[in-house]
Amino acid sequence: MTPVFSDVFTEMAVLLMVAAVIGAIGVRLRQPLIVAFIAVGILVGPSVLGWVSANDQVDLLAKLGIALLLFVVGLKLDLQIIRTMGPVALATGLGQVIFTSVVGYFIAIALGMDTVTAVYVSVALTFSSTIIIVKLLSDKREVDSLHGRIAIGFLIVQDIVVVLVMIGLTALGEVNNTAGLGQEAMAVLLKGGLFIATIGLLMRYVLTPLLHQLARSPELLVLFAIAWAVALGAAGVHLGFSKEVGAFLAGVSLASTPYREAIGARLVSLRDFLLLFFFIDLGAGLDMTTLGAQVQPAIILSLFVLIGNPLIVMTILGLMGYRKRTGFLAGLTVAQISEFSLILGALGLSLGHIDVDTMGLITLVGLITISASTYMILYSHPLYEKMAPWLGVFERKRAYREEALDQARDEQSYDVVLFGLGRFGAGIARELRQRGYRVLGVDFDPDLVRRQENNGYEMRYGDAEDPEFLATLPLEKIPWVLSSVREKPVNLALLHGLSNDGYQGRVAVTAHTFLDAEQLKQAGASRVLMPYADAAAEVADHLFDSNTRGASGLASGKKAEGDGDTTDSNV
Repeated sequence: MTPVFSDVFTEMAVLLMVAAVIGAIGVRLRQPLIVAFIAVGILVGPSVLGWVSANDQVDLLAKLGIALLLFVVGLKLDLQIIRTMGPVALATGLGQVIFTSVVGYFIAIALGMDTVTAVYVSVALTFSSTIIIVKLLSDKREVDSLHGRIAIGFLIVQDIVVVLVMIGLTALGEVNNTAGLGQEAMAVLLKGGLFIATIGLLMRYVLTPLLHQLARSPELLVLFAIAWAVALGAAGVHLGFSKEVGAFLAGVSLASTPYREAIGARLVSLRDFLLLFFFIDLGAGLDMTTLGAQVQPAIILSLFVLIGNPLIVMTILGLMGYRKRTGFLAGLTVAQISEFSLILGALGLSLGHIDVDTMGLITLVGLITISASTYMILYSHPLYEKMAPWLGVFERKRAYREEALDQARDEQSYDVVLFGLGRFGAGIARELRQRGYRVLGVDFDPDLVRRQENNGYEMRYGDAEDPEFLATLPLEKIPWVLSSVREKPVNLALLHGLSNDGYQGRVAVTAHTFLDAEQLKQAGASRVLMPYADAAAEVADHLFDSNTRGASGLASGKKAEGDGDTTDSNV
């Protein structure tokens, strides 16, 4: 097809403008951006306008977005979370895969498909889109919630299964290689073990000290994180896995370092921009000409995915001791098929196992379920409120496992989040700890973070001016956020970020002058600290309250001078 535009740059400019316009219309109509961007792909793709000819460029940007998305997901999963979420993720992931594939197979047979076609269709229905689900959970800031962690866990299990399935199908397609499947399986196990062992050694001996040096320059830290994600993604491809697996392991390898929140926060905007191309590429790849004859079976299979998959997840989680709310919210994340399903269909088509009509059926099911489940996830909480009275069957009388997690979270909660642990901040932290308060310290100096950790403080490396970083903090039950940083722009950004994040507690910030203090009060600060004025007032109070000989004279002398440099108790 002859290119519509004279050069790739012009084509990308037009593509971005179309995405911005349709995205704005979608937001105006209260529609999910994911659906709007898929619609952009269909509109500019070969089925409608045929504007996208720079497929290589769009595909490259889409792959970079996928790698960064899975890298950020891996950053959220430190080893402690993997240990606690591993059993439920494995049970739920494998249970849903088995249920969907078996029941989906019999539905496909009932719709008149032959055995091989039914196997492909049923397996395609099994996998949910890690990329779309993580994007939605990130937008709702629910990645760190219990149901978010469980969902990400069993989605990763699904991704591992789909990689094994595709390796198996590829081996079966090599009819001249009778031992292909066994050799492929052994090669995968060997390479996978070596890959993980190498990453483990780097985590133990290289990555933490390296990041400590790189953190002196935030820009260099972010650049290294991107390079590391893409490099391990490429390694995953060359080892026969996928870029998703490699990028995810890259994130996990940095998840135990004190810099994970700062890295993740700074990558959010770049990740979202690059994922735009993934959704456009997905929409542009849909072949609309093969969809017409498959509407009825697609609706039946889509209803099975939209209803059956959440039901089996709720059942498994209920049996494992989780509340019905957790099961419902996690279950909604599997109510769609994955981009892997389309890749699996394309593989089957290339191997001659299925025909074009079956590929069209899988595509249409993907379009229906991705669109519908996006709305279900975005409005999951109102949906739960309406359906909660009928969900009691999915919950044990005592949700023992979730109760244990609640207790563990309560034990790890804090009373104060303190930004800045320099001289003034460290003194505040010391006084608070001596009085029995639990303090979480945050600082942007990696040397200071390490030093205060050695002093026994709970510390995080991060920037008070970064709203995405603020969203990573456990602020829900923390009554006070305190900043010992004296720069007014930093404190104004902190107040603005906390307000946008819906923080309900109180905020104390630090100021140099009374004018700055008044501006910070107007910006929403509950209390403004002025170290020199507060210290002077405390000294005066201490001297006045003492019974030494000069106390009354000092007090009267101050009254006589009429010194107006006093500190308002509310400031």
